[in-house]
Formats: sequence, structure tokens, C-alpha cells
Amino acid sequence: MPTELKMPALSPTMEEGTLAKWLVKEGDAVKSGDILAEIETDKATMEFEAVDEGTIAKILVPEGSDGVKVGAPIALLAGEGEDGTAAPSPPAGEGDSAKAERGEGTALKAPQPDPIPAKSLTAEPSPPLPAQAAPESPSPARGEGQDRIKASPLARKLAQAQGIDLASLKGSGPSGRIVRADLGTAPAAAATSPSPFAGEGRGEGVPSSSKSAPFETAIPHETVKLSNMRKTIARRLTESKQQIPHIYLTVDIRLDALLKLRGDLNAGLASRGVKLSVNDMLIKALALSLIDVPECNVSFAGDTLIKYSRADISVAVSIPGGLITPIVVGADGKAISAISKEMHDLAARAKDGKLAPEEYQGGTASLSNMGMYGIKQFEAVINPPQGMIMAIGAGEKRPYVVEDALAVATVMSATGSFDHRAVDGADGARLMKAFKALVESPLGLVA
Repeated sequence: MPTELKMPALSPTMEEGTLAKWLVKEGDAVKSGDILAEIETDKATMEFEAVDEGTIAKILVPEGSDGVKVGAPIALLAGEGEDGTAAPSPPAGEGDSAKAERGEGTALKAPQPDPIPAKSLTAEPSPPLPAQAAPESPSPARGEGQDRIKASPLARKLAQAQGIDLASLKGSGPSGRIVRADLGTAPAAAATSPSPFAGEGRGEGVPSSSKSAPFETAIPHETVKLSNMRKTIARRLTESKQQIPHIYLTVDIRLDALLKLRGDLNAGLASRGVKLSVNDMLIKALALSLIDVPECNVSFAGDTLIKYSRADISVAVSIPGGLITPIVVGADGKAISAISKEMHDLAARAKDGKLAPEEYQGGTASLSNMGMYGIKQFEAVINPPQGMIMAIGAGEKRPYVVEDALAVATVMSATGSFDHRAVDGADGARLMKAFKALVESPLGLVA
């Protein structure tokens, strides 16, 4: 019997995707590693590879289809000697999950990647959650023991926090495994107790964007369908503002010395084809500040605090249809010229939708610069599970006291947003002071 190829979870936040393009057609022979399709996730367009060999017996989802749920069958792969016209196996989450509960095997040959990355603490915005009592309502599978139910660790944590009975769900993962996306199918009555982390974009008492009341207006308008990226941005920003107590700290920073150093460095680097931006230097300054004040280079994780020994800076890049944050890994240990080259490459590939998941998932802190738009000062929203984000305003000529005398200087405002569960105000202030000192005395950036 043909094997179902299912919509893979190509990023931790992906719940559905768009099957942008098929690169094979019915009747084509494929082997492991062949590229079958291009799939648009919530952040980028990625390639879907075959994990087994066989013949494409039938394409179930035509290219261009959007809103395809993770785990949904998209094609049938017939092995050697198999009848490609045979009836497909039961839909994901039905036959497979039943077999999983009975301990039986499954005929699935193409396991999809679990949406939980190995670096879950940095790539997944769901920290360990406090235990809560399970619902008292009986369940048919309860007698077999909760541990017998196949579920990913993240799905177990979220289900426990939301009071959802895993036995009441049907898994869409490999062999009927319950994954995060399946929790959205749980009955509303199953969530018996609120939790500060239980929302996952739904929020206690707050309707999600997908369940908003129909919008009606007499004003002339057009209705634009949200892209997967825009849906993810809306969900994650809602999570951040609902679940994270933000504290904001702003400092004014004199830029004259940094601008002079930048000019000198660019003159020396011109022959190597490198041109440093102010943003490149600010990335380095933030990274060094996080190493100097490690209390701010952290993630809140329920009853634990994750303290990072390296500064991976996520940099906000505007792209068509949304925003993405490619990461400069280990920015504290890289030369500014190396950061400049890396950011140029990351930003270019981000705008083309060609970043790999590990290039935009994770990071220990973020930097968002809107100075190029003339924005004087703003407060950015924290990108969980990170503990802070630095918002950079425009450098402008202002009256400024220099050596006890009023002068005109180029000054910018920088605002740090901190997760107050993990970072005390005094520690946040120390980080802002260290950042200001490095920018105003920028030789420390190249030492």
C-alpha cells in the first residue's frame, strides 16, 4: 500500500503552510534526498526532501494550496511492486494514533521532523511549565496510562499547563505522535485552569486573531488575506505582550566618536570591499554589553533561568510581508568587519526567503533599528524566549552638554525592553550604561 507523504513541520512555530510548488509529477521515480516540493512556512520558502525511494503515485494537494495543516497527507509514494491506485492509509491522527495506543507498528515510511528543535531553549518560545492538575473527567485511554500516549515533550508540557487531556487528542505526527499543532484541536472545555503560559497565542479570555468577530464597515476598503508570516507575527507579539512583563529603560547616547571611527575604518577597509554601517557597530556593542552584564543575557524558563555564555544577536530585518530576525551567532567574538559581511549576506537571503531555520530561530537578545526612518525613540516588543531587545532611534543634532559646556552633538536614543521576570531594573540599567559607554568610547569595539 502506498505511503502517505505528509506536510512537514519545517519550523517550531509552523502549524500550517503553503505548498508553493511541486518539483515532481505523478509517475516520477524518486530516491532519498530528492527535492519534492517547495513549501512556504511562516518565515521562508523551504525545500521538502524525500526520505525514501519509490514512485509518486498520486499528488493529493495541488501546488499553490495554502493553509495546509502540518501532518496532512500531500502525496502518495508507492514502493517497488506496490499498487499506486490502492486506497491510502487512514488519515493522520486516526489509524496511526489508534495503533500507537495499542502498541502496534505503522506502515508510515517517511517520518517527518518533530517541530521541536534540539536547541529548544533558544529556538522555541515555550519554557518549562509548572505542573497542574489533570482534568478529572474520565477518558477511554486513561486506563492504559498517560505515559503510553505518544506525544512530543513540548506537547506534554503545553497540555499539562492548559489542562488538556492528551488521551482526547489524535496525533498528526509520525506514528500518531501528538505534536504542538494538535493541541489547537482540543475541545475548549478541556482547558480547566488558566496558566500564564497557556495561551500559545490564544490568551485566557482574549480572542485570538483567528477567532475574531467578523469585521464590517461602510468605509470603502479591500480585504487582504493574512500570509503565514503575518499570522505568526500577530500570534507571537500577542503572546509576548500578554505573558511577559516588559520594563523599558532609555538612554541618550552621543554618536560623534563612533561616526568618526566608522569613517576611519571604512577608509581602511575600502580596498577589501567592506563598508561598515552604524548598525554593524551597534550589534557588536550590544553583544559586548551582554557579556559584561551577563544578568541580562538570559531567558526565563518557568522555575529556572537560562544564562547564556555567548551573545547571539537577532537583528530585525524588514522583508516583503513582515519581519524576520536573522542571527549573528557569537557576535561578541567577531570583528565588526565580519559582522558587516554576515549581516549583508543574511539580510539579502532573508528578503529572498532563503534563510535556513537555524539562521533565524534562537538568539539570546535582539536589536531593532528604526533610525533610518527618522524615528526618534520607540519601545520594541521582546522576542521570546529572549530576555531583552534593544530599540535604536535616529541620530540627530541636538543641544548637548559636553565637558560642562553646552554644545551641538549627534545624539541618538536607545531603549532596552527587558523581561522583568528574569531581569531586575538595576541590571537592565547596568546593561544600558555599558552599551552607552561602548558607543561613546568605540575603541572598545575593536580592541
